[in-house]
Amino acid sequence: MLGFAFAFIATVLHIVLCFVGAPLVTGIINKLRAWALGRRGPPLLQPYLHLARLLRKITLVPDTATDLFTFWPLGAFLALAVATMLIPGFTTGMLTADAGDYVTIIGLFALARSATMLGGLETGFGFGGAGAAREALFGIFAEGALLVLLLAFALLAQTTSVDGIATAFRTAHIGISVSLGFALAAMLAVALTETGRIPTDNPSGHLELGMVHEAMVLEYSGRLLALLDYGGMLRLLAWMNLIGTIFLPFGMAQATEIFSWPGGLALWAGKLLVMAVALSIFEVSRAKMRVFRVPEFLGAALLLGMLAGVFLFVAARIGA
Repeated sequence: MLGFAFAFIATVLHIVLCFVGAPLVTGIINKLRAWALGRRGPPLLQPYLHLARLLRKITLVPDTATDLFTFWPLGAFLALAVATMLIPGFTTGMLTADAGDYVTIIGLFALARSATMLGGLETGFGFGGAGAAREALFGIFAEGALLVLLLAFALLAQTTSVDGIATAFRTAHIGISVSLGFALAAMLAVALTETGRIPTDNPSGHLELGMVHEAMVLEYSGRLLALLDYGGMLRLLAWMNLIGTIFLPFGMAQATEIFSWPGGLALWAGKLLVMAVALSIFEVSRAKMRVFRVPEFLGAALLLGMLAGVFLFVAARIGA
């Protein structure tokens, strides 16, 4: 009974920290990017101020939009919120561990993408349609790469649960391998595309011919735009948690052992900071690629994921 209570508290703490801290993670990345470029940069709390400003504004609905125009941002936000709750952060063994299946999380990311695409198509606006078409094309390769990576993770951990994969990687002494390196490279490429970061997209750019995500949300304003922007922050944190949980599972606390929480929280914050620094350095050192080169970029990620799965399968057969 006491273990269940601790697991419940750990789950609630994880959810609260993710929802409250997602804008802060975005603010840290923006600040680090500005420092790397020699600029002062915005305040760390600027994302909170941005969301508060949008919430105070009225929401305008185009005349050509249907009643579903206001539904798609909410649907995308809810899908990303559930995905964020299911991915472990500082601890394993939460109450959401059984529901946090790798396939389920991929489906939630795809659902959020589909809702955003349909929102971009609502008004018949040219840029919204172009952004939705590009997002659909990228999603084909991204989801394919993620599903291929599922084979590699399932072969290593003998489970498709993200919590189980983290536990297996932390306790089985798998070590560094070529297949895991391929899997990490593939997942990083997909994560950069899914979160709209350089080199596949520019989160701070507004050039119509190259926009992907921004093109789909151009017609939104007020609270609906706040939902979309907040969902984007949750998506970024969810991907950082997913990569950290699978490839950096060391130091994660046990939900039923409350005395391990401080160390788990400290290491979780450290992992997020390291990933934020790495992302900032990568973005300022790279230029955005042409839109028509992105499928090649994701195709390489798909190939790396396939190689990781094949190498693990062959190694398992030889070991047997």
